[in-house]
Amino acid sequence: MSNIRVKSITIFLLFFLSAGNISAENNNRWNIDANGGISWTIDGGIPHSDHIEMSGLKLSAVLRYGVDANGSFQLNRSLIWPSLRTIPNNTHASLTRRFAWNVTDMISVNGSSLTNEKVRKIALRGMMTTESEFDLNGRGKLELTRILFPSVSLPAFCEKYTLKNIGTSDVAVEIPSSRSAINTAEKDGTEGSYKLVSTLSGQTAGILKPGEQLTFDATFAGYKLKDAELQIDVEKELKARQELIDGFRDNLVLRTPDPVINTMFAFAKIRGAESIYDTKGGLLHSPGGEAYYAAIWANDQAEYINPFFPYLGYATGNKSALNAYRLFARYTNPEYSKLPSSVIAEGTDAWGVAGDRGDAAMVAYGASRYALARGDKAEAEELWGLIEWCLEYCKRKLNKEGVVASDADELENRFPAGKANLCTSSLYYDALCSAGYLGKELGKPASQLAKYKKEAATLRLNIDKYFGAKVEGFNTYRYYEGNDVLRSWICIPLTVGIYERKNATIEALFSPRLWTKDGLLTQAGSETYWDRSTLYALRGVFACGETEKATSYLKYYSTLRLLGEHVPYAIEAWPEGNQRHLSAESGLYCRIITEGMFGIRPTGLHSFTVQPRLPKDWNEMSLRKIRAFDNTFDIEVHRNGSKIEVKVTSAEKTVLKRKISEGEQITVNLPKH
Repeated sequence: MSNIRVKSITIFLLFFLSAGNISAENNNRWNIDANGGISWTIDGGIPHSDHIEMSGLKLSAVLRYGVDANGSFQLNRSLIWPSLRTIPNNTHASLTRRFAWNVTDMISVNGSSLTNEKVRKIALRGMMTTESEFDLNGRGKLELTRILFPSVSLPAFCEKYTLKNIGTSDVAVEIPSSRSAINTAEKDGTEGSYKLVSTLSGQTAGILKPGEQLTFDATFAGYKLKDAELQIDVEKELKARQELIDGFRDNLVLRTPDPVINTMFAFAKIRGAESIYDTKGGLLHSPGGEAYYAAIWANDQAEYINPFFPYLGYATGNKSALNAYRLFARYTNPEYSKLPSSVIAEGTDAWGVAGDRGDAAMVAYGASRYALARGDKAEAEELWGLIEWCLEYCKRKLNKEGVVASDADELENRFPAGKANLCTSSLYYDALCSAGYLGKELGKPASQLAKYKKEAATLRLNIDKYFGAKVEGFNTYRYYEGNDVLRSWICIPLTVGIYERKNATIEALFSPRLWTKDGLLTQAGSETYWDRSTLYALRGVFACGETEKATSYLKYYSTLRLLGEHVPYAIEAWPEGNQRHLSAESGLYCRIITEGMFGIRPTGLHSFTVQPRLPKDWNEMSLRKIRAFDNTFDIEVHRNGSKIEVKVTSAEKTVLKRKISEGEQITVNLPKH
């Protein structure tokens, strides 16, 4: 981590804040490719190392990779099997092993080991591809291409190798077939011993003439002892992975004049959607990071990413979201005892060591937004009981000042949150608003919906009275009673339509007390940053109409994460977790675009408001193949003189076409199927 952070400082040292603008020195390690991926051409800047996570339904992989000072590729695979449970079967009990095996060490060329690798390029696009050359000491030259990726549906990590003779002489090549297996200790597994099998499928001995090439592959798989070993077709698995990535890229397509934002959005869809695991408790979206698998959280899943899945139209994502809410619904109770913070171990257990973190507000917020955007009345009816229960729970937790009391917040006492925090009450406010929209669609009693509306209005006033304060000279919010230091979560009201203190809040967020070259500090004066607060803040700044400032900071942040020293996704935190690529943060990035830049706010199963924020330097932007509200539709935004033209089309028919003024909000009603 220290290596990454030091390099980040040198590459992004030159940034400045002036009239809401921020810029970075154009000295990125990575570049955007024509195919929508990114690549690093190795022409200096080594040694350099990084890490990236990639996931499938039965396995996740964290690759620690890099190029050493001699130009050779370095790789250590950390492989996690979420359904191979270890003892004790807790949050972190997924079988995890590291494999540092260098496959090229097994290759013999002209009777000698294959050495002196020089990596030319590393590329990322939902998979890792490396291109290297080997100079055979005057006896020829070889090119090696690696493609590294997790299987979409099998408990295996796959690697395809292509060796090509790019010299002028024949080369004698020998590649063995190999199988290595180990049974883990029986006492360590909930189902006893597990079998880990590594294979190299070569079995080649012959002459490679100039221009000729050959392919071979390696796999790393994990099984329960009762399971039969799989005959893994790596080429078939590669095709399935490519189709999955293409599916993410070809739905919910963002087009703006900024290629960095476009590409970061495309990558965020991949990481946000791939981290779903097929477990005995059903499909479970999980954060990842070598720590959090086969489990769901009230914040990461229920609040952060589940409301996004309907827009992408990824059926597996929608199923995982519904399953998550069903799991939380199991814990509702007549006594209104708190919900667990997470449901773990393939859905068989619960966890909540920090007490009540405001989890009911998180679930109500996420479930109501998900149900509206999903546009499925049967699902909405099923979730209504959970939403009602969570709203009632929050109501019962109101303190004498009329804001929601809780034991902690989603940071689980890493930083103080008092007895009532701004985040929980803001989420409860938004959930009340969404419940009003959803209840109307479901024909719920008008008196109940009027009560929700009144409670939301009262809560909004109470939020301002209780949390509104001058903190470090900014007339913004205190995060909790007694808080006198700026906190990044003061951005939360902006994301739920509470703009009374927007100007001072934005000034505070982007002041040197909170904003750093790595994004927002969690608390002024600390060195800790969590991307989730930066992502929420950028969404909120767009939503409240500070378009130029939001765009400037979004471009800076996107460049840092996509093309800098640690790529290509949003991260969890630093110093905790070594900037892990936790999945739901990528969902939050996507919501900057859908809810912030385009201003989509669900108001019904087939309706929403849209409030596009078109930067002054852009003449157009679009979101195409949006799969929400039981429809597939496009939103196109064009500058038309002093006006902005908004066009919504579905099934090649124009649903709405209107010229609006900057900041104007319009309602869109989509066809019902």
